[in-house]
Amino acid sequence: MAEVLLEAAGVVKRFAGVLALDGVSLQLGGGEVHGLVGENGAGKSTLIKILTGVHQPDEGEVRHLGRPVRFATPLEAQQAGISTIYQEINLVPLLSVARNLFLGHEPLNRLGLIDSARLHRQAREVLGRYGLDIDVTRELRTLGVGTQQMVAIVRALTTGEARVVIMDEPTSALEPREVDTLFRVVDQLRGEGVALLYVSHRLDELYRICQRITVLRDGRMVHTGPIAELPRLKLVATMLGRDLTDVRERGLTQLEGGHVAAAAPVLTAEHLTRLHVLDDVSLTVRPGEVVGLAGLLGAGRSETLRAIAGADPLDAGGVSVGGTRVRGGSTKAAIAAGIALLPEDRKAEGIIPNLSIRDNIVLAALPRLSRAGLVSDRRADELVATFMKRLQIKASGPDQKVGELSGGNQQKVLLARWLCMEPRVLLLDEPTRGIDVGAKAEVQALVDELAEQGLGVVLVSSDLEEVVEGADRVVVLRDGAVSGTVEGDDITEDRVLALLATEGGGRDG
Repeated sequence: MAEVLLEAAGVVKRFAGVLALDGVSLQLGGGEVHGLVGENGAGKSTLIKILTGVHQPDEGEVRHLGRPVRFATPLEAQQAGISTIYQEINLVPLLSVARNLFLGHEPLNRLGLIDSARLHRQAREVLGRYGLDIDVTRELRTLGVGTQQMVAIVRALTTGEARVVIMDEPTSALEPREVDTLFRVVDQLRGEGVALLYVSHRLDELYRICQRITVLRDGRMVHTGPIAELPRLKLVATMLGRDLTDVRERGLTQLEGGHVAAAAPVLTAEHLTRLHVLDDVSLTVRPGEVVGLAGLLGAGRSETLRAIAGADPLDAGGVSVGGTRVRGGSTKAAIAAGIALLPEDRKAEGIIPNLSIRDNIVLAALPRLSRAGLVSDRRADELVATFMKRLQIKASGPDQKVGELSGGNQQKVLLARWLCMEPRVLLLDEPTRGIDVGAKAEVQALVDELAEQGLGVVLVSSDLEEVVEGADRVVVLRDGAVSGTVEGDDITEDRVLALLATEGGGRDG
């Protein structure tokens, strides 16, 4: 391995009596991409925060260029040449691309004011260095999420002289072509001798760009070494702590499809139309059926779910549950009718991070748990205990803050919130995005279980394999309209891809 630029040596970290890291060691060498993997809650985020000065280790130490260091703040780590790119975009949406790239160190003129001409020129130069053609004068919020993520990545790379770059799920919001651009940037950084720590749940990405890999499980390091020497199934077995034969037999996807559905639809969405967003989208869902929504980013998948859930207004069309019309543009009416939406962005639109697991789960059910305006603590505790056990939510207890949980466990808390409402229709928008293979399998198995119990499910996923294997029927969207519908044995990746690439097709889903 090349020169070690950053190292964790025997790091131990505890939170409220919970052992988050137990003697973890990691070395990052210049010119290599080092993968860091593990189930949600394995300790990956905690290790990153210790390396970057957010937390201090209780035992062990961090070494930078061979010398022990103790970064008091993330700024100190940044000034030492350690840049971090997080899964969530931490930029200022109302400012321009150029201002976001150089926020805090903008070029100034002789009067001490921002030199706009030089700012824009430098912004174009730095984006061009990484092969990006973006209008630097546009407000960040007017760009797609993938483009915003690329701006965040470039900002992290250009803030100071980064010699170590930590990437935490950087591709979760990127389209395939943007992922290719990112990987070109990664190759460029490797060639410049930068050390990269790459955290991802996407196995294809890890085997594509990483030279070495470290696996964490329950706060302990259980493997480290060249990734080429660790076959894919063995990696998954190591992450989960399971026998290789068991993983080989069960596979990596736990969605089954082939559910027995009732004849009459529980949900009917007819001619959903919103200018420049949705164009005459129709679909039905029967009890016990999983309907997949497939489409490229911007095809209208999330917008369809939000319209059905009353979160977005419609220009035309409507939704019925069990034959009864639901008042449009009202989430209250949709919830009362039995529609539950698990949003794509769980942190912005789902969890309330500073509240406890208990409070997050019972939030939607408070009216049902109340009498004369007083909430029954006993009934609430029973409900929370039931769903924490059913969904296997890993936490120190129901009073732990949701913001302290791993992504997979946060997703389970959101599922518990809606399941305790006993919905008739469950709308799942990217339910397994950003969670590890173990939690992903648990969520997928739960979706199958719910369908078997007679719940109607609509599934949106960027993972085409997940949609193909898990859905009984797939409605393909293209440019806000239904391109076609496939079901049964006709549900294949080739068939779905063909509809994604073809104009027109059927309009009725």
